[in-house]
Amino acid sequence: MSDALMSLDSFATLVDGLDHPECVTWGPDGYVYAGGEAGQVYRIGMDGSHSEVARTGGFALGLCLDAGGTIYVCDIRHRAVLRVSPGGEVTTYSRGTPERPMVNPNYPVFDLDGNLYVSDSGGWLRDDGCIYRIRPGGATEVVSTQARQFPNGMALGPGGEHLYVVLSTTAPGVVRLALRDDGSLGAPERVADLPHTVPDGVAFDADGAIFISCYTPNAIYCVKPGGAPELLAEDWQATTIAAPANIAFCGPDLRTLVVASLSRWHLACATVETPGLPLVYPSMS
Repeated sequence: MSDALMSLDSFATLVDGLDHPECVTWGPDGYVYAGGEAGQVYRIGMDGSHSEVARTGGFALGLCLDAGGTIYVCDIRHRAVLRVSPGGEVTTYSRGTPERPMVNPNYPVFDLDGNLYVSDSGGWLRDDGCIYRIRPGGATEVVSTQARQFPNGMALGPGGEHLYVVLSTTAPGVVRLALRDDGSLGAPERVADLPHTVPDGVAFDADGAIFISCYTPNAIYCVKPGGAPELLAEDWQATTIAAPANIAFCGPDLRTLVVASLSRWHLACATVETPGLPLVYPSMS
C-alpha cells in the first residue's frame, strides 16, 4: 500500500488532447502553457479550454514567459532556445556559443535581472551537460559545467539566491548553485537524493518545499525545508501521472499543481493547501 501524502484520486485531468506534453508552466496572463512533441506551444485555460499559439516544427521541452507574454521554448530538434511572440511569431533567441553550441536544451529559468538560465542535458549517461546564461538581447555564455549529470528541470529558489537543478542520471536528485553578483554560478550543493528514479521537473511552494516530478517511476516527491524526500503521489499504472516530466503551480491563487504527462496526451492537476512560489516574469523591453 502506498504511503504517499496525496491519493492519486486527488488528481483530475485539466486538459486532454495535447501531443505528449513534456513541460508545463504558468503565465503572467492567467493561462497555463505547455509544449508538444511536434513543436506545438499550447495556451490552456483553467477550465480546460486550449489553443495552439505556435508550432516550431521541432520538439518543445521546457518553456517560460516574460512579462510581455513572449514565450521562451527549449527545442531539442532545433537545438536552440526559441522565442514565440504573443502573436505566434517564432524566432531564434540562442543556439549556445560558437565554442559550445547547444546539444540538448532542456529547461529555461529567468532570474530577477532578466538573465535566462538554460540547462543543456547533453547525452544520456555521458555526464557532459552544462548550464548557459543568456543575457537580455541574446548574448550567451556557459556558466556551469559542474552540474553535468543530465541537468534537466530547474527553478529559482526563494529569494532568488540559488538556482536549483535536477540531475537525472548517475546520482539522481537535485542540487543548488549560488547565483553570484556577476551572474556566474557557484559549485553544486546536494539538496535531495532520489536513487533509482529519473527526476525531471522541479518547483517550489511558498513555504520553500521542493516538489520533484520523476519521469520514472511515475511519481512526485516533496522535500520540506531541512527534510528528506517524501512521496507525494504515485501512479503505478501510468494513466493519470504518466512519465511526469514537469510540474508547475498554476491558477489565480497558485494552489493548483499541474503535471505534464509526457507519455500521454493530458495535463493532470490537483489542489494543494500551500500556494506555489510565484515565478519571475522580467520585463524584456
